[in-house]
Amino acid sequence: MAEAMTNSFYLTESVVIPAATASGTSTQATIDLSAYISVPQGMAIAIGSVDFVYQRVPTFGQDVDQMVAGNGAISVQLTDLNQGNNLVRADNQSLVASGALIIDQANNIASNETDLYPDNFGPSKLSEQFLVVNDTLYLTAMPAGTTIGASDVAVTARIRASVVKLSTKDWMAIAIQSTAEA
Repeated sequence: MAEAMTNSFYLTESVVIPAATASGTSTQATIDLSAYISVPQGMAIAIGSVDFVYQRVPTFGQDVDQMVAGNGAISVQLTDLNQGNNLVRADNQSLVASGALIIDQANNIASNETDLYPDNFGPSKLSEQFLVVNDTLYLTAMPAGTTIGASDVAVTARIRASVVKLSTKDWMAIAIQSTAEA
């Protein structure tokens, strides 16, 4: 089992989707975890929750009508393996969290959908949190069904995490599971 070495803290990262980005074109940012991960000491990151925030650049407002050119969505995923700027299927073991901002311009409706939480997809035998032994997280976002509007759109992941110490067996099990998805 994982033994907490720190209290919870927050990691944040933003990916900026340029104005006029076409539907299906992904943009990616990385989060460096190398300061928290240690193979010899069995140190890993336990992710308890991930929230996604969508904002229009440069005002950082949330006027969703201006974020996209028409009806559609902005999809986002956080993974612990580099999937090459691609979104992954929900059964991919590297998927930490995912969500979408769904925009219906015609009816002036927007809904924020977080469809995968770390606490229900991590290796449940080890923890109720998603345990990461890789030294980088990948934040990928893309417009779907529409083009980004006239302004850039920033998608920010706010990650509640803690540093945990794993037994050698648990650390190896997570590392093997993680690399199997590569």
